[in-house]
Amino acid sequence: MRQFMDQDFLLSTDTARRLYYEAAKPLPIIDYHCHINPQDIAQDRKFDNLTQLWLGGDHYKWRVMRAAGVPEEQVTGRADDREKFRAFAKTMPQLIGNPIYHWSHLELQRAFGITRQLALETADDIFDQCREKLKDCSARKFLKQFDVKALCTTDDPADDLKWHEIIAKDQAMEAKVFPAFRPDQSINIDKPGFAAYIKRLSEVCGFAIQCVEDVRKALYQRMDYFEAHGCLCADHGLDYCMYQAPDLKQAQQAFTAAMRGEFPEKSKADAYKTFVTISCAKRYAELDWVMQLHFGCLRNNNKPQFAVLGPDTGYDAVNSRSGVENLAPLLNAFAEHGKLPKMILYSLNPSDNTAIATIMACFQGGGVPGRIQQGSAWWFNDSRPGMRAQLTELAANGVLGRFVGMLTDSRSFLSYTRHEYFRRVLCELIGEWVESGQYPDDRAQLERMVKDLCYYNTREFFGFQV
Repeated sequence: MRQFMDQDFLLSTDTARRLYYEAAKPLPIIDYHCHINPQDIAQDRKFDNLTQLWLGGDHYKWRVMRAAGVPEEQVTGRADDREKFRAFAKTMPQLIGNPIYHWSHLELQRAFGITRQLALETADDIFDQCREKLKDCSARKFLKQFDVKALCTTDDPADDLKWHEIIAKDQAMEAKVFPAFRPDQSINIDKPGFAAYIKRLSEVCGFAIQCVEDVRKALYQRMDYFEAHGCLCADHGLDYCMYQAPDLKQAQQAFTAAMRGEFPEKSKADAYKTFVTISCAKRYAELDWVMQLHFGCLRNNNKPQFAVLGPDTGYDAVNSRSGVENLAPLLNAFAEHGKLPKMILYSLNPSDNTAIATIMACFQGGGVPGRIQQGSAWWFNDSRPGMRAQLTELAANGVLGRFVGMLTDSRSFLSYTRHEYFRRVLCELIGEWVESGQYPDDRAQLERMVKDLCYYNTREFFGFQV
């Protein structure tokens, strides 16, 4: 019987072990999509205890705590940090099969050298050990410890990027930190607060945004500002992938209604979203940015709790009506109305894996390897089975060797162990294919492929100078 999460965790064959230790493990990390606050990096934030580092803002952990019967007071409420940690520790032994169990223990092992299993009985001792070790840790030290060469944060077009400016001027900063353009609030016209956001964007841009063309003008202005700050990519978060003929008249009617505080009818809202998204894609192509599309999420489902806690607090789910059927006409519209940018496509619904892999194949070309990518298993899918499903489907219907690999999509400085988790899953899967005779045991080719999938494809695709 194997020991729990020993050094060969998930590596079930000799080929998998060889590929992991010789090719994957030594490589640094590029995290091209995360939600780390750049202020924490600029100010080299320190954390008092593991609750601050682990449970503050981590809706993954909040969800399982609630499901295990933990009162909200000990999840997001006023309970003290030790009490919240005990509540999470008590939940942990129940999480068999959940990636949180693996992630949390990987983080304890790699960041703090703790190999004990986390449970209520060990909670106080682990809490105290980590609190002592955290006295010598900080945001930048974690980045260095995990060998992070570059990362992209998630930034609103109206942000002034002052923390990025501070980081860029700091000669002691080793990892490169880039902003990523996230225009959701200017596009999701059917969300509350749209009119207030447009007014804020007007103030930042220095002119009144009074029509759809003004929205495009404002976003282009802010793209130029982000470009001057080293931006390499944009990310669009959509509840569903929409496509409506980009009719400017309908888009304007939706905009006018939304600015009056009304919710426009769906067809007109989708016309607006489509028009602005096409406009963005055209400019991204001109800037040679990578455009990411995340879709397929049902957000803020528990309205009473949303009213209390706000968004991103653990009340989102997979959307079975993700709109994947609109992906092909949307990409075609990008091609017809400008130029198709390099893209990464993610659906939160794993049933969309085959659709994405086959749709994106229709838009490859132009001499760019892997020009349209299927994104790594995302959010509810970044488990071992979810990663294997995404990798297997991409391999069956595309060119796995050009895949740009893993990202954290996280707010935590400890989440870089997810790259290790991905690399182990990747090597495990490739090892199985080799040892079952499905691919030659060509050591040089296999090691080169694994290195590309873990690091070099990402560096080349985005243009990171690291």
